[in-house]
Amino acid sequence: MKQALRISCTRRNLKVVRDFVSDFLTSYQLSEVQINQIVLAVDEVVANLIIHGNGEDESKHLDVRVGVQDREFGIELEDTNRTSYSPGSYQEPDLQEYVRIGKKGGVGMMLVNRIMDRVEFTTHNSHNICRLYKHLI
Repeated sequence: MKQALRISCTRRNLKVVRDFVSDFLTSYQLSEVQINQIVLAVDEVVANLIIHGNGEDESKHLDVRVGVQDREFGIELEDTNRTSYSPGSYQEPDLQEYVRIGKKGGVGMMLVNRIMDRVEFTTHNSHNICRLYKHLI
């Protein structure tokens, strides 16, 4: 990865990450739509890690690393949360049912999976890493 950033786990840092990713991607002459889609996907995952994974505990940190190799953008998000992430338990929601019952929320990871080409979660000891990849056209 070519550039890195460390943030504390507070919602105030969501804009910091959005700006970091957007600024990084601008040098690759992508369309504004593609940059915004990638930033949206990253923002969703970072928000989930800050809010749900780390309970907005400002004493905890999230490491953000970005890079491009062979026209593929990659981002790694790493924390040391004691809870491991189990993507195998994720099931895409039934949107028609959500609309029927008026449920709000719970569709962020579906959006991430549709925007990005590949999403990976790994846990080793107390280190959790989420990797997102998108081929740049």
